[in-house]
Amino acid sequence: MNFWDYLGSRHQQLLADAYQHASAVFQCMVVATLLGVLIGVVTYRSDWAGNLATTATATLLTIPSLAMIGLLIPVVGLGVPPTVIALVLYGLLPIVRNAIVGLRGVDPALVDAATGIGMSRLARLARVELPLAWPPILTGIRVSTQMLMGIAAIAAYASGPGLGNEIFRGIASLGSRNALNQVLSGTLGIIILALLFDAAYVVVGRLTIPRGIRV
Repeated sequence: MNFWDYLGSRHQQLLADAYQHASAVFQCMVVATLLGVLIGVVTYRSDWAGNLATTATATLLTIPSLAMIGLLIPVVGLGVPPTVIALVLYGLLPIVRNAIVGLRGVDPALVDAATGIGMSRLARLARVELPLAWPPILTGIRVSTQMLMGIAAIAAYASGPGLGNEIFRGIASLGSRNALNQVLSGTLGIIILALLFDAAYVVVGRLTIPRGIRV
């Protein structure tokens, strides 16, 4: 069976796997973004705290994904839980780092002006600092998403959702007539999803970043 015939015969399963893959990455990115920005907000004013946050999240990223999921299985079991935990942890570094860089890069004169007109610290953060730091934060989100697209494929090792199941089935049946088709369809599916997500982020950037501060 050639590749196109395989896609035609398995398109419903492939679409279901692609949806699960995209959904898992999107939901984990939402959580990672909230946590990453929060960590950035808490630590950016202090050099040692910012360095600690960056180093800690960078250390998490050095753990091989297969090992991370393998370590989580005895604690949280198979399926979605180890997938979600691993993806959120892996997604933190670019967001934390870019949030700290973005917040530290805000012009102090603008913060002083906001203070001068009576804004509270929370109001300055929400209305001045975070909006100006949004471009680098969005860049961090884009980088994290691209990373997680590939890492999410390893979730199939723990019976997780997504296109990784197609890849693992192909690897497990090497030598069979559809082994290469399975690996190729899963891989191409992940690449297409990554490109679609990145295109969506470009649109988000156009809609949310004022032209004057686009980089």
